[in-house]
Amino acid sequence: MKGEADRVTIYRLLNRFCEDGLAHRMMSDEGKYYFALCRGCEAEHHAHNHFHFRCLNCDQVECLQEEIEVKLPRGYTFGHANGWISGRCKACK
Repeated sequence: MKGEADRVTIYRLLNRFCEDGLAHRMMSDEGKYYFALCRGCEAEHHAHNHFHFRCLNCDQVECLQEEIEVKLPRGYTFGHANGWISGRCKACK
């Protein structure tokens, strides 16, 4: 069947995009994986320290551009953070 790919091939490609810095993967509270394109990321400034918004009505997921600032106890070093916010998107409000 021309133009079709199996699920394994699609996930391999999505994971490769993540490795190459073209996309990033995040897991929701329910354990479901979502993938998002990285727009405007540069290889040396590739950061994913932001929240993701999931609409409870249409299930659309989008990255919120505000980066997370975390104040850690002395002796700890920050590496990576992300989180989820759920509610209703602009279209479903």
